[in-house]
Amino acid sequence: MAGEVSFFELGVKDAAPAREFYGELFGWRMKAGPSGEDQGFQIETDNISGGLHGGDEGSGPYLFFKVDDIEAAAARVRELGGEAEFNDHSGPSPSGTFAFCRDNQGSSFGLHQPPT
Repeated sequence: MAGEVSFFELGVKDAAPAREFYGELFGWRMKAGPSGEDQGFQIETDNISGGLHGGDEGSGPYLFFKVDDIEAAAARVRELGGEAEFNDHSGPSPSGTFAFCRDNQGSSFGLHQPPT
């Protein structure tokens, strides 16, 4: 279907710690990218493929990743050394609840819990 995300790329300062962070947070499987582990990783999820590369401190697309329990996911981000803040209006929006996050190296990403 058109409009669905089909691939994502995350730019970070150092690929190895980001591999551990995102692997632990989402359970993603990663293997060395075409340029080797020191340069980046291919990300395999159940639904979509992606990439993670180093050398882009604080960079990367601002993607929102779907979660079932946004409070628990935001707490896990913080446990792993990242930051998570919720949108400033009270309660969920018609599109669900969003958290704006930074990983343990300062790269931005978001969490999204769709409405029930």
